[in-house]
Amino acid sequence: MTADLLAGLLPVREELAPGAVVLRGHALAAAPALLAAVAAVAAAAPFRRMVTPGGFAMSVAMTNCGTAGWVTDRRGYRYEAADPASGRPWPAMPAVFRELAGEAALAAGYPGFAPDACLVNRYEPGARLTPHQDRDERDLGHPIVSVSLGLPAIFQFGGPERRGRLRRIPLAHGDVVVWGGPSRLAFHGVLPLAADSHPATGTARINLTFRRAL
Repeated sequence: MTADLLAGLLPVREELAPGAVVLRGHALAAAPALLAAVAAVAAAAPFRRMVTPGGFAMSVAMTNCGTAGWVTDRRGYRYEAADPASGRPWPAMPAVFRELAGEAALAAGYPGFAPDACLVNRYEPGARLTPHQDRDERDLGHPIVSVSLGLPAIFQFGGPERRGRLRRIPLAHGDVVVWGGPSRLAFHGVLPLAADSHPATGTARINLTFRRAL
């Protein structure tokens, strides 16, 4: 195999902003194991459309695994040790999740990342995530690692101000976005998912968002 062909198969790093990168294809090799782990997590803690403090059901279906899980309801946004739907602890974070998150963070320049929370989002056609900041974590010194699986999506990434310009970044199956440091409180979101089908996930997109919450 020539060097050019080999280079075309290796993950590509794209700088988004200071402290923020896209690692193209970084999760491709692990994707089957990641999706199998998602199915196991969802069997123990099923996907559900949570309600925002304003009373609106989110278009994205969610579940969690790890020591803490991100939840939203009329009382606000927060992390909880137990699944409010069952009262049981969230499923343990699969080893393949922890390993992939740590490897991606290291590749992005954040060594030693050990997530204790993984928010698993399932997007169906039309689902979206409005621009927001991830700021419910106790220590904002840790990065965010976001893994895309299945259908492609348009990721929006901006700065620390809600009114700032949002870049549009196409994400494909296996792409990983990592942001921290000066970009840790960047506003980000996902545009409405276009209808399509993917051999790994059917008509859905799965997103894994790893955080150090506690």
